[in-house]
Amino acid sequence: MTNLINLVVQVSRYLMIVLMVIYTLQSYTVFRRTSVQAKEYVFIRQNVSMFFLHFIAFLVMFLKKMDMTLVILYGAEVIYLAATLILFKNLYPKASKLLINNMCMLLTVGFIMVTRLSADHSYNQVIKQFKIVIVGTVLALIIPVIIRKLLVITKMTWAYSFVGIGLLGLVFVAARVTNGAKLSLNIGNFFTFQPSEFVKIIFVFAVAGLLAEGKDFKRVVIATGLAAVHVLILVISTDLGSALIFFVTYLVMLFVATRNPFLVLAGVISGALASVAAYFLFSHIRVRIAIWRDPFADYAGGGYQICQSLFSIGAGGWFGTGLHQGSPEAIPYVEQDMMFSAITEELGGIFSICLLFVCMSCFIMFINISMKLTNRFYRLVALGLGTTYAVQVFLTVGGGMKLIPLTGVTLPLVSYGGSSVLSTLIMFAIVQGLYMLRRDEEDKDEEERFKKFQQQYQGSRNPVGYGKPGGQY
Repeated sequence: MTNLINLVVQVSRYLMIVLMVIYTLQSYTVFRRTSVQAKEYVFIRQNVSMFFLHFIAFLVMFLKKMDMTLVILYGAEVIYLAATLILFKNLYPKASKLLINNMCMLLTVGFIMVTRLSADHSYNQVIKQFKIVIVGTVLALIIPVIIRKLLVITKMTWAYSFVGIGLLGLVFVAARVTNGAKLSLNIGNFFTFQPSEFVKIIFVFAVAGLLAEGKDFKRVVIATGLAAVHVLILVISTDLGSALIFFVTYLVMLFVATRNPFLVLAGVISGALASVAAYFLFSHIRVRIAIWRDPFADYAGGGYQICQSLFSIGAGGWFGTGLHQGSPEAIPYVEQDMMFSAITEELGGIFSICLLFVCMSCFIMFINISMKLTNRFYRLVALGLGTTYAVQVFLTVGGGMKLIPLTGVTLPLVSYGGSSVLSTLIMFAIVQGLYMLRRDEEDKDEEERFKKFQQQYQGSRNPVGYGKPGGQY
């Protein structure tokens, strides 16, 4: 029996990689399809790959643990994924099916890995994550209606600004310190959330509102001051990952809004100088830089997390060790900060690279939607949310690989963290709403062109004076 289980575990490694490769390739080849029916077939194949991947992973985990809780979790997750796909595609026929599929695939990988990592804790983490995902999905089903129907959201610039700064200020004053940074607020003894995850979205709306109304010098100064206040509060709170996300997002939005490279260059130089100043002002930053430069110098102390992450990535190789065959739990905070390393160890480097390409596919869709929107505010919102998403993926992957210093941000929709997954689902829902707005505009333009064609056609068939006494004919 043991030999059979080991055989299933070993074979599953390659099957899961093949399914992930198939899914990822279809995320890009779908753009080559011209007919709606051909695209639908691609989306169906993606769904099949996702459900098979999910089934194989839970089969392996069940064979290793023989815990009926896994069967219940698997059934609940299958129902959730199927319901999400069906509801989105039926409630919103104009929604981006690729974006829906990618969202569900990232959630599926997250379910698998959080389940794997919480096996020694009665699966409490994955159950909590699953509940939050359900709440987030309900919100995601409502938000597109708000985006499409309520034009007032384009005129609340200062409300966004005050709410964002207020929440960050509240974190600075009242948040508890976690690993040297003020991140989370506790509501009673049962609910904890990280406001900066939601302020990222509010911040994008605030900057979009300011830059959409004009690109004159005064507007740029006000927007820059607003961004600087957000970043400064985060730096003082030593939430460096979020500060960097806000900073890069603002620079990208500023460049697209003004098309002035000198403003961006000035922003980069200012950011570099501020980073040097922060290095000397905050010991927490100096420690992180020292660990990044040589984590093995303090292997048993501050460098332990990144060292274990590097060992984990190296142990996985191209094909991974297999679920429950590695030891990613040796990495501190692995389910939050180092999920990419855990995936690479047990599912393999090929799987991880495909996962990054799926994330890139989401980013491409965000930018593509932004480019095709005619409303300047909505265009900047889609761009800002896409940039926020891409920078967060880069920070968490780069930190785990020692490409950049650790920033403590999560891999969106994959890592454990209620605030992160909830805010990312809201972000995807907002972009879905913008995508549907674009489709509405296209349908309206097509309808107007058709009406003009009808008028021209009728005019050519019934010229002035036709059939009347004294007329042309």
